Amino acid sequence: MIAERLQGVKDNIKNAAENRSSEKKDDVLLIAVTKNHDVAAMREAIDAGVTDIGENRIQEAKEKYATLDREVTWHLIGHLQTNKVKQAVKIFDIIHSVDSLHLAEAINNAAAGINKIQKVLVQVNLAKEDSKSGIYEEDLDELLYKVDELANLQLMGLMCIAPNYEDVEECRPLFAKMYKIFQKVKEMDFKTANILYLSMGMTHDYQIAVEEGANMVRVGTGIFGPRQY
Repeated sequence: MIAERLQGVKDNIKNAAENRSSEKKDDVLLIAVTKNHDVAAMREAIDAGVTDIGENRIQEAKEKYATLDREVTWHLIGHLQTNKVKQAVKIFDIIHSVDSLHLAEAINNAAAGINKIQKVLVQVNLAKEDSKSGIYEEDLDELLYKVDELANLQLMGLMCIAPNYEDVEECRPLFAKMYKIFQKVKEMDFKTANILYLSMGMTHDYQIAVEEGANMVRVGTGIFGPRQY
């Protein structure tokens, strides 16, 4: 069942990418979000072709990391507390949720402690939702330049989460605006940053996100079915 749903998601991504305007040519990386799904389901998805997995919580990821027995790229897509940073740096290849200089510095220090260059994305709260993490657009450039100066971080792009609108089409203007910000950030004069990724779109809105320029989407329920709480 997972393999069939995974193929359906891949087909939807391909169709959405074909609907993009010509300048949005990037391939789309699918992150399978495994929060509240067990290791057996993860292995099934990986054996069906998943290469990248996303987790929200450090403790859950830590347990799965120890037992998964598969080669994948690990993405932290949930909010990261500074007291969990050392654990996160040991597990995750890319951390999507950097939203403050304080957190960036904590990650940098933890990465330095294990001689690692930690790849990160900066999370943008474009809709200014109180319930979501992320830096506001007007504060973004300053944070990006400061992250770029941290020796054990490599800035790889931006992440955002759209509001959970009843009509999913309401996400479109926000995703379109986020793509313009991403294009602007790619032109900024960084020292070490390699701005490759615009991570936006989840199960309910990933097709619109791809149409508007996302090249990284985070899909859980669409692959694994409803979460087991």
